[in-house]
Amino acid sequence: MVKYGLDYTRCRWILPLLLGIGVIFGIIALAGRGWLESQTLPYVQQASLWQSCRRPAQGGDWTCQSLMGYAWGRAAAATYLVGFILLVICFALAIIAFAIDTLRFNFIRGIGGLLFVAAVFSIMGLVIYPVKFSTEIDMTGINMFSWAYGFGWTTAIMEICLGFFFCCLPNYEDQILGNVKPTYFYSSP
Repeated sequence: MVKYGLDYTRCRWILPLLLGIGVIFGIIALAGRGWLESQTLPYVQQASLWQSCRRPAQGGDWTCQSLMGYAWGRAAAATYLVGFILLVICFALAIIAFAIDTLRFNFIRGIGGLLFVAAVFSIMGLVIYPVKFSTEIDMTGINMFSWAYGFGWTTAIMEICLGFFFCCLPNYEDQILGNVKPTYFYSSP
């Protein structure tokens, strides 16, 4: 990417593509029912960001309880949702920024700052959920935070890493645009 610059058509869209993957992971985390699951038999506990479900040990139907009845449930959902909405906004802004022929590097740095804010909101929701869930909801057996919760953390980590990329990219503006002459580390005879 640095060798050819952001004008190289295949490399130009790497950062918006990674943001798009982060959006997909965020959708999976928001919609997934695997935030918390029973780890061992009997499998009686399952929870998402929105509800907690359990069933009797001998089998039967799942009975679900909304987590929106708890203040911490609303707080965890709201903060993670705000972080996700900011991520979607950053994705749209990145597509606009990289679609313009002349890159606006200050605009790109602003996207990086907004990604850090999105990461803070996402991490707040990801920390509130397990702390309060494990203290306020009665759990049976051994439980684990599962795949959808992992997608939530992956989204937050991607927001932090992409925030660094977007913030640091303007520091190499001349190299990216090809305004710097190459330096050679050998001398000709």
